[in-house]
Amino acid sequence: MFDILLADSDETDQPLYMQLYTQIRKHIRSGVKNGTRMPSVRSLQMQLNISKTPIETAYQMLLAEGYVRSKPRSGMYTVNPHDTIPSLLHNGNANPILKDQQHDVQNSEVQDYLIDFNPAVVDEETFPNRAWRKMIVEALEDKGKSIYQYGDPQGEYPLRSVLADYLRSSRGVNCTPEQLIIGSGLSYSIGILTKLLTGIQYVAMEEPGFAPVREQLSHHGYDLIPISVQEKGLSLEQLEQSKAQAVYVTPSHQFPTGSIIPYAEREYLLEWANTRNAYIIEDDYDGEFRYYGKPIPSLQSLDHKGRVIYIGTFSKAFTPAIRMNYMVVPIEMMDKLLKLQHLLSSPSRVEQLAMHSFIEQGHWYRHIRKMRNTYRKKHHRLIQLLHTHFADEIVITGHSAGLHIQLTVRTERQTSQDLLKLAAAKGVRVYDFQQMWMGKSPPGYPVIYLGFSGLSEAELERGVLLLREAWACMKEE
Repeated sequence: MFDILLADSDETDQPLYMQLYTQIRKHIRSGVKNGTRMPSVRSLQMQLNISKTPIETAYQMLLAEGYVRSKPRSGMYTVNPHDTIPSLLHNGNANPILKDQQHDVQNSEVQDYLIDFNPAVVDEETFPNRAWRKMIVEALEDKGKSIYQYGDPQGEYPLRSVLADYLRSSRGVNCTPEQLIIGSGLSYSIGILTKLLTGIQYVAMEEPGFAPVREQLSHHGYDLIPISVQEKGLSLEQLEQSKAQAVYVTPSHQFPTGSIIPYAEREYLLEWANTRNAYIIEDDYDGEFRYYGKPIPSLQSLDHKGRVIYIGTFSKAFTPAIRMNYMVVPIEMMDKLLKLQHLLSSPSRVEQLAMHSFIEQGHWYRHIRKMRNTYRKKHHRLIQLLHTHFADEIVITGHSAGLHIQLTVRTERQTSQDLLKLAAAKGVRVYDFQQMWMGKSPPGYPVIYLGFSGLSEAELERGVLLLREAWACMKEE
Protein backbone atom coordinates (compact mmCIF):
# COMPACT_ATOMS: atom_id res chain seq x y z
CA MET A 1 0.00 0.00 0.00
CA PHE A 2 2.69 2.51 1.02
CA ASP A 3 5.99 2.52 -0.84
CA ILE A 4 8.28 4.10 1.75
CA LEU A 5 11.94 4.75 1.04
CA LEU A 6 14.15 6.28 3.73
CA ALA A 7 16.94 8.58 2.65
CA ASP A 8 20.53 7.89 3.65
CA SER A 9 21.72 9.93 6.62
CA ASP A 10 24.10 11.82 4.32
CA GLU A 11 21.24 12.94 2.09
CA THR A 12 18.96 14.48 4.69
CA ASP A 13 19.11 15.87 8.20
CA GLN A 14 15.50 14.91 8.86
CA PRO A 15 15.03 12.34 11.63
CA LEU A 16 13.47 9.02 10.67
CA TYR A 17 10.11 9.74 12.29
CA MET A 18 9.80 12.98 10.27
CA GLN A 19 10.65 11.19 7.01
CA LEU A 20 8.00 8.57 7.75
CA TYR A 21 5.40 11.13 8.77
CA THR A 22 5.99 13.27 5.66
CA GLN A 23 5.87 10.35 3.23
CA ILE A 24 2.77 8.73 4.71
CA ARG A 25 0.94 12.05 4.88
CA LYS A 26 1.82 12.70 1.23
CA HIS A 27 0.45 9.26 0.27
CA ILE A 28 -2.80 9.88 2.13
CA ARG A 29 -3.30 13.35 0.67
CA SER A 30 -2.53 12.12 -2.85
CA GLY A 31 -5.64 9.99 -2.92
CA VAL A 32 -5.42 6.93 -0.69
CA LYS A 33 -8.95 5.67 -0.16
CA ASN A 34 -10.59 6.56 3.13
CA GLY A 35 -10.55 3.70 5.61
CA THR A 36 -7.50 1.98 4.13
CA ARG A 37 -5.79 0.00 6.84
CA MET A 38 -2.30 1.17 7.75
CA PRO A 39 0.53 -1.34 8.07
CA SER A 40 1.14 -2.34 11.66
CA VAL A 41 4.15 -0.96 13.51
CA ARG A 42 5.72 -4.40 13.55
CA SER A 43 5.28 -5.03 9.82
CA LEU A 44 6.66 -1.61 8.94
CA GLN A 45 9.54 -2.17 11.33
CA MET A 46 10.44 -5.42 9.53
CA GLN A 47 10.00 -3.81 6.10
CA LEU A 48 12.28 -0.86 6.84
CA ASN A 49 14.63 -2.62 9.26
CA ILE A 50 14.49 0.17 11.83
CA SER A 51 13.39 0.44 15.46
CA LYS A 52 9.71 0.86 16.23
CA THR A 53 10.17 4.21 18.01
CA PRO A 54 10.25 6.47 14.89
CA ILE A 55 7.31 4.53 13.44
CA GLU A 56 5.24 4.98 16.60
CA THR A 57 6.15 8.69 16.71
CA ALA A 58 5.15 9.20 13.06
CA TYR A 59 1.85 7.37 13.63
CA GLN A 60 1.15 9.50 16.70
CA MET A 61 1.70 12.68 14.68
CA LEU A 62 -0.62 11.44 11.93
CA LEU A 63 -3.22 10.51 14.53
CA ALA A 64 -3.03 13.92 16.17
CA GLU A 65 -3.42 15.72 12.84
CA GLY A 66 -6.39 13.66 11.72
CA TYR A 67 -4.75 11.74 8.86
CA VAL A 68 -5.40 8.39 10.51
CA ARG A 69 -7.96 7.07 12.94
CA SER A 70 -7.37 4.38 15.53
CA LYS A 71 -9.82 1.52 15.97
CA PRO A 72 -9.34 -0.42 19.22
CA ARG A 73 -7.89 -3.89 18.69
CA SER A 74 -8.02 -3.36 14.93
CA GLY A 75 -5.33 -0.87 13.95
CA MET A 76 -4.90 2.45 12.18
CA TYR A 77 -7.02 3.52 9.20
CA THR A 78 -6.46 6.40 6.81
CA VAL A 79 -8.56 9.56 6.76
CA ASN A 80 -8.13 11.46 3.50
CA PRO A 81 -9.07 15.10 4.17
CA HIS A 82 -9.87 15.69 0.51
CA ASP A 83 -12.61 13.05 0.68
CA THR A 84 -14.22 14.34 3.86
CA ILE A 85 -13.56 18.06 3.98
CA PRO A 86 -14.85 20.62 1.52
CA SER A 87 -12.46 23.27 0.24
CA LEU A 88 -13.02 25.76 3.01
CA LEU A 89 -11.75 29.30 2.81
CA HIS A 90 -11.45 31.95 5.47
CA ASN A 91 -10.50 35.49 4.50
CA GLY A 92 -8.92 34.13 1.33
CA ASN A 93 -6.74 31.57 3.10
CA ALA A 94 -7.22 27.86 3.63
CA ASN A 95 -9.29 27.39 6.73
CA PRO A 96 -7.25 25.61 9.41
CA ILE A 97 -8.56 22.21 10.42
CA LEU A 98 -8.53 21.71 14.17
CA LYS A 99 -5.14 20.03 14.17
CA ASP A 100 -4.64 19.12 17.83
CA GLN A 101 -8.32 18.51 18.39
CA GLN A 102 -9.15 16.20 15.47
CA HIS A 103 -12.65 17.50 14.97
CA ASP A 104 -14.59 15.98 12.10
CA VAL A 105 -15.72 18.70 9.77
CA GLN A 106 -19.40 18.44 8.97
CA ASN A 107 -20.13 18.21 5.24
CA SER A 108 -21.84 21.22 3.80
CA GLU A 109 -22.79 22.51 0.39
CA VAL A 110 -21.22 25.82 1.34
CA GLN A 111 -17.58 25.96 0.27
CA ASP A 112 -16.62 29.44 1.49
CA TYR A 113 -17.19 30.27 5.15
CA LEU A 114 -17.52 33.96 5.84
CA ILE A 115 -17.11 33.44 9.57
CA ASP A 116 -15.50 30.44 11.27
CA PHE A 117 -15.94 30.16 15.04
CA ASN A 118 -12.92 27.87 15.16
CA PRO A 119 -11.88 27.08 18.77
CA ALA A 120 -8.36 26.00 17.76
CA VAL A 121 -6.94 29.17 16.19
CA VAL A 122 -5.26 32.13 17.85
CA ASP A 123 -5.34 35.88 17.21
CA GLU A 124 -2.86 36.46 14.41
CA GLU A 125 -2.83 40.23 14.82
CA THR A 126 -1.23 40.04 18.27
CA PHE A 127 1.65 37.77 17.31
CA PRO A 128 4.93 39.50 18.26
CA ASN A 129 6.56 39.20 14.83
CA ARG A 130 9.39 41.67 15.45
CA ALA A 131 10.41 40.30 18.85
CA TRP A 132 10.19 36.66 17.74
CA ARG A 133 12.20 37.34 14.58
CA LYS A 134 14.86 38.98 16.73
CA MET A 135 15.00 35.93 19.04
CA ILE A 136 15.37 33.57 16.08
CA VAL A 137 18.21 35.66 14.65
CA GLU A 138 19.93 35.77 18.03
CA ALA A 139 19.61 32.00 18.38
CA LEU A 140 21.25 31.53 14.98
CA GLU A 141 24.00 34.10 15.46
CA ASP A 142 24.84 33.96 19.15
CA LYS A 143 24.79 30.25 19.92
CA GLY A 144 27.84 29.44 17.82
CA LYS A 145 28.44 25.83 16.87
CA SER A 146 25.84 24.53 19.30
CA ILE A 147 23.04 24.93 16.76
CA TYR A 148 24.84 22.49 14.45
CA GLN A 149 24.68 19.75 17.05
CA TYR A 150 21.91 17.60 18.45
CA GLY A 151 20.46 19.16 21.57
CA ASP A 152 19.22 17.65 24.80
CA PRO A 153 16.50 15.13 23.87
CA GLN A 154 14.55 16.21 26.95
CA GLY A 155 14.64 19.84 25.80
CA GLU A 156 17.19 22.65 26.07
CA TYR A 157 18.07 23.12 29.73
CA PRO A 158 17.97 26.96 29.65
CA LEU A 159 14.40 26.80 28.30
CA ARG A 160 13.36 24.23 30.91
CA SER A 161 14.85 26.46 33.62
CA VAL A 162 12.98 29.66 32.69
CA LEU A 163 9.84 27.64 31.97
CA ALA A 164 9.93 26.12 35.47
CA ASP A 165 10.11 29.65 36.93
CA TYR A 166 7.20 30.82 34.77
CA LEU A 167 4.99 27.86 35.66
CA ARG A 168 5.72 28.38 39.34
CA SER A 169 4.69 32.05 39.22
CA SER A 170 1.73 31.74 36.84
CA ARG A 171 0.13 28.37 37.64
CA GLY A 172 1.71 27.42 40.98
CA VAL A 173 3.40 24.38 39.40
CA ASN A 174 6.22 23.11 41.59
CA CYS A 175 8.97 21.50 39.54
CA THR A 176 12.64 21.52 38.71
CA PRO A 177 14.00 21.83 35.16
CA GLU A 178 14.90 18.13 35.37
CA GLN A 179 11.21 17.21 35.66
CA LEU A 180 10.29 19.06 32.47
CA ILE A 181 10.11 17.44 29.03
CA ILE A 182 9.84 19.77 26.05
CA GLY A 183 7.75 18.08 23.38
CA SER A 184 6.38 18.57 19.88
CA GLY A 185 2.73 18.47 20.88
CA LEU A 186 0.23 16.69 23.08
CA SER A 187 0.42 13.53 21.00
CA TYR A 188 4.17 13.28 21.60
CA SER A 189 3.77 13.82 25.35
CA ILE A 190 1.06 11.17 25.64
CA GLY A 191 3.27 8.79 23.68
CA ILE A 192 6.13 9.28 26.15
CA LEU A 193 3.69 9.01 29.05
CA THR A 194 2.56 5.58 27.93
CA LYS A 195 6.17 4.43 28.44
CA LEU A 196 6.21 5.87 31.96
CA LEU A 197 2.80 4.60 33.10
CA THR A 198 3.77 0.96 33.37
CA GLY A 199 1.57 -1.53 35.19
CA ILE A 200 -1.59 0.43 34.44
CA GLN A 201 -4.52 -1.00 32.49
CA TYR A 202 -7.54 1.21 33.25
CA VAL A 203 -7.58 4.93 32.44
CA ALA A 204 -10.59 7.14 33.14
CA MET A 205 -11.55 9.78 30.56
CA GLU A 206 -13.88 12.74 30.76
CA GLU A 207 -17.14 12.12 28.90
CA PRO A 208 -17.30 14.09 26.67
CA GLY A 209 -13.54 14.49 26.43
CA PHE A 210 -10.57 15.14 24.19
CA ALA A 211 -10.84 12.56 21.40
CA PRO A 212 -7.19 12.52 20.21
CA VAL A 213 -5.93 11.59 23.69
CA ARG A 214 -8.63 8.95 24.02
CA GLU A 215 -7.73 7.39 20.67
CA GLN A 216 -4.02 7.41 21.42
CA LEU A 217 -4.43 5.77 24.82
CA SER A 218 -6.72 3.18 23.27
CA HIS A 219 -4.15 2.52 20.53
CA HIS A 220 -1.56 1.79 23.23
CA GLY A 221 -3.82 -0.87 24.73
CA TYR A 222 -5.35 0.89 27.73
CA ASP A 223 -8.93 0.13 28.72
CA LEU A 224 -10.76 3.45 28.84
CA ILE A 225 -13.50 4.24 31.33
CA PRO A 226 -15.83 7.16 30.49
CA ILE A 227 -16.65 9.39 33.48
CA SER A 228 -19.48 11.85 32.91
CA VAL A 229 -18.73 15.56 33.09
CA GLN A 230 -21.06 17.63 35.25
CA GLU A 231 -21.23 21.24 36.40
CA LYS A 232 -18.17 20.77 38.63
CA GLY A 233 -16.16 18.71 36.21
CA LEU A 234 -16.00 14.94 36.00
CA SER A 235 -18.12 12.93 38.42
CA LEU A 236 -15.92 12.05 41.38
CA GLU A 237 -18.51 9.52 42.54
CA GLN A 238 -18.30 7.62 39.24
CA LEU A 239 -14.51 7.81 39.37
CA GLU A 240 -14.49 6.41 42.91
CA GLN A 241 -16.61 3.46 41.81
CA SER A 242 -14.49 2.70 38.73
CA LYS A 243 -11.41 0.51 38.29
CA ALA A 244 -9.37 3.48 37.07
CA GLN A 245 -5.66 3.54 37.89
CA ALA A 246 -5.18 6.89 36.14
CA VAL A 247 -7.42 9.69 34.91
CA TYR A 248 -7.03 12.31 32.18
CA VAL A 249 -8.63 15.66 33.06
CA THR A 250 -8.79 19.24 31.79
CA PRO A 251 -9.69 20.80 35.18
CA SER A 252 -9.18 24.51 34.49
CA HIS A 253 -11.43 24.60 31.42
CA GLN A 254 -12.85 21.21 30.57
CA PHE A 255 -12.76 20.37 26.90
CA PRO A 256 -15.27 20.76 25.42
CA THR A 257 -17.92 21.75 28.02
CA GLY A 258 -15.85 24.46 29.70
CA SER A 259 -16.67 23.35 33.24
CA ILE A 260 -14.09 24.04 35.96
CA ILE A 261 -13.26 21.71 38.84
CA PRO A 262 -13.59 23.78 42.06
CA TYR A 263 -10.93 23.79 44.76
CA ALA A 264 -12.71 21.35 47.11
CA GLU A 265 -13.26 18.84 44.31
CA ARG A 266 -9.61 19.14 43.30
CA GLU A 267 -8.57 18.18 46.81
CA TYR A 268 -10.95 15.21 46.70
CA LEU A 269 -9.55 14.14 43.33
CA LEU A 270 -6.03 14.26 44.75
CA GLU A 271 -7.14 12.23 47.75
CA TRP A 272 -8.57 9.63 45.38
CA ALA A 273 -5.22 9.44 43.58
CA ASN A 274 -3.28 9.18 46.83
CA THR A 275 -5.52 6.41 48.16
CA ARG A 276 -5.41 4.42 44.92
CA ASN A 277 -1.76 5.13 44.09
CA ALA A 278 -3.26 6.39 40.86
CA TYR A 279 -2.07 9.14 38.53
CA ILE A 280 -3.83 12.28 37.36
CA ILE A 281 -2.91 13.56 33.89
CA GLU A 282 -3.66 17.29 34.08
CA ASP A 283 -3.96 18.94 30.67
CA ASP A 284 -3.81 22.69 31.30
CA TYR A 285 -4.12 23.59 27.62
CA ASP A 286 -5.48 27.15 28.05
CA GLY A 287 -5.01 27.80 31.76
CA GLU A 288 -3.53 31.26 31.10
CA PHE A 289 -6.92 32.69 30.17
CA ARG A 290 -9.53 33.26 32.86
CA TYR A 291 -12.20 35.97 32.75
CA TYR A 292 -14.20 35.69 35.98
CA GLY A 293 -13.11 35.18 39.57
CA LYS A 294 -9.68 34.39 40.92
CA PRO A 295 -7.54 31.78 39.16
CA ILE A 296 -7.81 28.33 40.70
CA PRO A 297 -4.40 26.75 41.34
CA SER A 298 -3.38 23.88 39.12
CA LEU A 299 -3.88 20.36 40.43
CA GLN A 300 -0.14 19.90 40.34
CA SER A 301 0.37 22.82 42.72
CA LEU A 302 -1.83 21.06 45.31
CA ASP A 303 -0.12 17.70 44.87
CA HIS A 304 2.30 16.71 47.65
CA LYS A 305 2.54 12.99 46.85
CA GLY A 306 3.71 13.02 43.23
CA ARG A 307 0.42 11.83 41.71
CA VAL A 308 -0.06 14.57 39.06
CA ILE A 309 1.50 14.69 35.60
CA TYR A 310 1.11 18.23 34.28
CA ILE A 311 0.92 19.07 30.56
CA GLY A 312 0.88 22.55 29.04
CA THR A 313 1.36 24.07 25.61
CA PHE A 314 2.54 27.17 23.75
CA SER A 315 -0.18 26.67 21.11
CA LYS A 316 -2.91 28.76 22.72
CA ALA A 317 -0.89 31.60 24.22
CA PHE A 318 1.65 31.89 21.40
CA THR A 319 1.12 29.92 18.19
CA PRO A 320 0.50 26.27 17.27
CA ALA A 321 2.90 26.69 14.34
CA ILE A 322 6.02 25.99 16.43
CA ARG A 323 4.56 22.66 17.65
CA MET A 324 6.01 23.05 21.15
CA ASN A 325 4.56 21.92 24.48
CA TYR A 326 5.85 20.68 27.82
CA MET A 327 5.18 18.02 30.42
CA VAL A 328 6.10 17.93 34.12
CA VAL A 329 6.56 14.43 35.50
CA PRO A 330 6.61 13.53 39.22
CA ILE A 331 10.02 13.10 40.84
CA GLU A 332 9.36 9.39 41.39
CA MET A 333 9.23 8.93 37.59
CA MET A 334 12.68 10.44 37.06
CA ASP A 335 14.50 7.10 37.10
CA LYS A 336 12.17 5.75 34.40
CA LEU A 337 12.58 8.95 32.41
CA LEU A 338 16.37 8.66 32.44
CA LYS A 339 16.08 5.19 30.95
CA LEU A 340 13.90 6.55 28.13
CA GLN A 341 16.29 9.27 26.96
CA HIS A 342 16.94 7.38 23.73
CA LEU A 343 13.22 7.63 22.89
CA LEU A 344 12.98 11.38 23.44
CA SER A 345 13.14 13.83 20.54
CA SER A 346 12.62 17.48 21.41
CA PRO A 347 11.45 20.05 18.82
CA SER A 348 13.62 22.46 16.82
CA ARG A 349 16.66 23.44 18.85
CA VAL A 350 16.74 26.90 17.27
CA GLU A 351 13.13 27.60 18.28
CA GLN A 352 13.76 26.28 21.79
CA LEU A 353 16.73 28.63 22.20
CA ALA A 354 14.65 31.47 20.78
CA MET A 355 11.82 30.72 23.20
CA HIS A 356 14.28 30.69 26.09
CA SER A 357 15.45 34.21 25.16
CA PHE A 358 11.86 35.30 24.50
CA ILE A 359 10.89 34.37 28.06
CA GLU A 360 14.14 35.44 29.74
CA GLN A 361 14.06 38.91 28.17
CA GLY A 362 10.49 39.53 29.31
CA HIS A 363 8.78 39.37 25.90
CA TRP A 364 6.69 36.38 26.96
CA TYR A 365 5.18 38.14 29.97
CA ARG A 366 4.30 41.22 27.91
CA HIS A 367 2.81 39.00 25.21
CA ILE A 368 0.68 37.07 27.72
CA ARG A 369 -0.71 40.30 29.18
CA LYS A 370 -1.58 41.51 25.68
CA MET A 371 -3.26 38.21 24.78
CA ARG A 372 -5.29 38.21 27.99
CA ASN A 373 -6.58 41.71 27.32
CA THR A 374 -7.34 40.89 23.69
CA TYR A 375 -9.20 37.68 24.46
CA ARG A 376 -11.05 39.22 27.40
CA LYS A 377 -12.47 41.92 25.10
CA LYS A 378 -13.47 39.38 22.45
CA HIS A 379 -14.95 37.06 25.06
CA HIS A 380 -17.08 39.79 26.63
CA ARG A 381 -18.15 41.11 23.23
CA LEU A 382 -19.29 37.67 22.05
CA ILE A 383 -21.29 37.09 25.24
CA GLN A 384 -22.90 40.52 24.88
CA LEU A 385 -23.83 39.90 21.24
CA LEU A 386 -25.36 36.51 21.98
CA HIS A 387 -27.44 37.86 24.85
CA THR A 388 -28.60 40.78 22.72
CA HIS A 389 -29.65 38.77 19.68
CA PHE A 390 -30.80 35.50 21.26
CA ALA A 391 -31.90 36.51 24.77
CA ASP A 392 -33.48 33.53 26.56
CA GLU A 393 -33.37 31.29 23.46
CA ILE A 394 -29.88 30.19 24.49
CA VAL A 395 -27.94 29.29 27.63
CA ILE A 396 -24.23 30.15 27.70
CA THR A 397 -21.96 27.99 29.86
CA GLY A 398 -18.27 27.15 30.05
CA HIS A 399 -17.37 30.81 29.60
CA SER A 400 -15.34 31.54 32.73
CA ALA A 401 -12.07 30.72 30.99
CA GLY A 402 -10.49 29.54 27.77
CA LEU A 403 -11.02 30.40 24.12
CA HIS A 404 -14.44 28.89 23.40
CA ILE A 405 -17.91 28.82 24.93
CA GLN A 406 -20.69 26.25 25.10
CA LEU A 407 -24.07 27.28 23.76
CA THR A 408 -27.23 25.35 24.60
CA VAL A 409 -29.90 26.29 22.07
CA ARG A 410 -33.44 26.04 23.41
CA THR A 411 -35.14 24.42 20.49
CA GLU A 412 -36.88 21.07 20.22
CA ARG A 413 -37.31 21.39 16.49
CA GLN A 414 -33.68 21.03 15.42
CA THR A 415 -30.71 18.86 16.30
CA SER A 416 -27.15 20.15 16.57
CA GLN A 417 -26.53 18.85 13.05
CA ASP A 418 -29.53 20.81 11.80
CA LEU A 419 -28.18 23.97 13.40
CA LEU A 420 -24.74 23.40 11.88
CA LYS A 421 -26.26 23.03 8.42
CA LEU A 422 -28.45 26.11 8.83
CA ALA A 423 -25.43 28.11 9.93
CA ALA A 424 -23.35 26.80 7.01
CA ALA A 425 -26.05 27.90 4.59
CA LYS A 426 -25.40 31.44 5.80
CA GLY A 427 -21.65 31.05 5.54
CA VAL A 428 -20.99 30.47 9.24
CA ARG A 429 -19.12 27.53 10.65
CA VAL A 430 -19.87 26.35 14.19
CA TYR A 431 -19.16 23.05 15.97
CA ASP A 432 -21.02 20.41 17.96
CA PHE A 433 -18.06 18.15 18.92
CA GLN A 434 -20.15 14.97 18.76
CA GLN A 435 -16.91 13.04 18.18
CA MET A 436 -15.77 13.95 21.69
CA TRP A 437 -18.23 11.41 23.13
CA MET A 438 -17.27 7.78 23.60
CA GLY A 439 -20.94 6.89 23.63
CA LYS A 440 -23.96 8.85 22.49
CA SER A 441 -24.55 12.35 23.75
CA PRO A 442 -27.54 12.56 26.11
CA PRO A 443 -30.93 13.75 24.87
CA GLY A 444 -31.92 17.36 25.33
CA TYR A 445 -31.46 20.72 23.68
CA PRO A 446 -28.70 20.83 21.02
CA VAL A 447 -25.30 22.07 22.17
CA ILE A 448 -23.05 24.20 19.96
CA TYR A 449 -19.49 25.44 20.53
CA LEU A 450 -18.14 28.81 19.45
CA GLY A 451 -14.48 29.81 19.46
CA PHE A 452 -13.69 33.51 19.44
CA SER A 453 -9.91 33.87 19.56
CA GLY A 454 -9.30 33.98 15.80
CA LEU A 455 -12.04 36.51 14.96
CA SER A 456 -12.06 40.29 15.23
CA GLU A 457 -14.85 42.00 17.17
CA ALA A 458 -16.40 43.06 13.86
CA GLU A 459 -16.32 39.45 12.63
CA LEU A 460 -17.87 38.27 15.90
CA GLU A 461 -20.75 40.69 15.40
CA ARG A 462 -21.24 39.66 11.79
CA GLY A 463 -21.13 36.01 12.75
CA VAL A 464 -23.76 36.34 15.48
CA LEU A 465 -26.05 38.33 13.18
CA LEU A 466 -25.76 35.64 10.51
CA LEU A 467 -26.50 32.97 13.13
CA ARG A 468 -29.58 34.94 14.15
CA GLU A 469 -30.77 34.82 10.55
CA ALA A 470 -29.82 31.17 10.12
CA TRP A 471 -31.58 30.02 13.29
CA ALA A 472 -34.67 32.18 12.98
CA CYS A 473 -36.65 29.03 12.18
CA MET A 474 -36.04 27.63 15.67
CA LYS A 475 -38.67 29.99 17.07
CA GLU A 476 -42.05 28.42 17.57
CA GLU A 477 -44.45 29.55 14.87
